[in-house]
Amino acid sequence: MTATAEAPETAVHPAWKGPGLYTAEELSLELYHQDIVPGGSLSSSGARAILDPGCPAQFKHDREHPQPAKREFEVGTAAHHLVLGEGPDLVRVDADEWRTAKVKAEVAEIRERGAIPLKPDTYQQVQDMADAIRRDRLAGPLLTPGLGTAEQSLYWADPNTGVMCRCRPDWLIEQPDLTLCVDYKTSRDASPRGVSKAIGDYHYHQQAAWYVDGIQAVLGKPARFVFVVQSKTAPYLVTTRELAEADMAIGRAKNAKALRIYAECTKTGVWPDWTGPIDEIPTIALPTWQATREAEEYLNV
Repeated sequence: MTATAEAPETAVHPAWKGPGLYTAEELSLELYHQDIVPGGSLSSSGARAILDPGCPAQFKHDREHPQPAKREFEVGTAAHHLVLGEGPDLVRVDADEWRTAKVKAEVAEIRERGAIPLKPDTYQQVQDMADAIRRDRLAGPLLTPGLGTAEQSLYWADPNTGVMCRCRPDWLIEQPDLTLCVDYKTSRDASPRGVSKAIGDYHYHQQAAWYVDGIQAVLGKPARFVFVVQSKTAPYLVTTRELAEADMAIGRAKNAKALRIYAECTKTGVWPDWTGPIDEIPTIALPTWQATREAEEYLNV
């Protein structure tokens, strides 16, 4: 199946001032996700969604039918607010259970005004997480209040395709000859092995390369990208790592492919699925590791 669509609307949003850097005050997170660029722009998450195991057709649908943020992400968002100093307000709801009509109404009202309601134990949890970050010997100095700036939006044109790109770094530390981008994540498994697995599962090597290239394009100086990943389980340990250069190169190559696909889809209005415009039914195979193991066990008797 192949989706065909008209080009995106080109009306200019009043907040759009062209490529460059926008502070959190100039551009809210809501407007960032709405994509105010005339004709549309591509983010790191979009570039990842276009490539396998995603596809352009699914990316297009998800972009046109955005889903509300999942409530299970509220703990991470709350921790971001305390660590970075930006984000929705946190409101402690003094009830361990949210089952009564009164408490449900209170929680709904808090969410309606854009704040995050938290149970007392969860409210204490995110406070303790922020404290643990401050004490950490690597992450603490990087995320010192006042050292960097949170939630700025950057826009630039990809030099190879002309596609307008965007990113919104968690935390930028600008030095005379270098910009350091710190990406703060919370996780059930913040061990180095868990972080490595998450990078592979969620293609965070693409994110790292995308942000570095965008920061360099907008600010005009070298950039480095650092992951700060914190466990959501006490004592809220932290793993701080910089991605290996070889993996950055892979992420950059994948981004380049995603940009070429996005540019072609935008030009033609055709957003293919996994199969593309073919008439013959293709074959499919076992995963390589399974095929090798089972061939050795069952075919080489």
